[in-house]
Amino acid sequence: MHLLRNKDSRWIIIWITAIIIAGLWDFANLNRPALIKVAAGFCNTLIIALLVVTFTLFFGWFLTLLFNYLAMRSNRTFYYIATFFLNLIRSIPQIVGILFAYVGVTLLVQNDIVTSRIVLFLIMSFCMSLFIVPEVADLMRDRIEHFKRLDFYSAMRVCGIPERRIINFDILWKNSRLHILNKLIAVLGYAVFLQCSVDFIISVGLSTDVNETSLPATLGGLLATIDSKQDILAVGYTLTHPDYIGHLFFEHLQGMTVAFLIVFSLFCIYNIANGYAERHRL
Repeated sequence: MHLLRNKDSRWIIIWITAIIIAGLWDFANLNRPALIKVAAGFCNTLIIALLVVTFTLFFGWFLTLLFNYLAMRSNRTFYYIATFFLNLIRSIPQIVGILFAYVGVTLLVQNDIVTSRIVLFLIMSFCMSLFIVPEVADLMRDRIEHFKRLDFYSAMRVCGIPERRIINFDILWKNSRLHILNKLIAVLGYAVFLQCSVDFIISVGLSTDVNETSLPATLGGLLATIDSKQDILAVGYTLTHPDYIGHLFFEHLQGMTVAFLIVFSLFCIYNIANGYAERHRL
């Protein structure tokens, strides 16, 4: 009952429950090859998104410490160089940067340079995190700058407490972990959306043979298959033929499931992040 009082916890339960119900329905009514594709696509999408969150957290923390160290030096040349490259990454639209990165990953796989599925997941996650990490780094740097203006920072420095402990423990962990966690929940939504969008674009633009040998099955890639396209078009058909709506949940289940998982997952993640921010008054 305590979990149900929190908006973010309610949406987590709703998300998990909806996925379980959709999975049971597909298990009972969807043919096995399509069921395996949908299950693999959902799992791959979720794994890559979680890896993106992990990489983003690590790189964001590393960049925060790097910029803090460079800013404290008397010669700030390297600070301005690092700022230039960070702003350069920031200036590239995320979906465009990830699209070109995925094209490069596809070429690596086609040339048999990358053959391991685990390595492929890591490379894809790494590429995606590069274009999301500036937001996390900005949050951490803003929190550090905020607390540096307060008296407690100067007092701790006077007491001889090392700079790295103040930043890592007292600022980022004790006073900013809720803000960082809320940002990482949003990053999970970014990762799912960007991944599905880029995979859909690549799957539409490439031939079937290239797509099957290049990238692992994801929800975005499955949405671009001919079966899913026909299933989605059937939704439009029901607008003029309402009596056909019953067929959607039996004859067009693959496309309906993929579209539902993408849209409902993004909707739930958005509400989880908002509920978490409201509960902790961020």
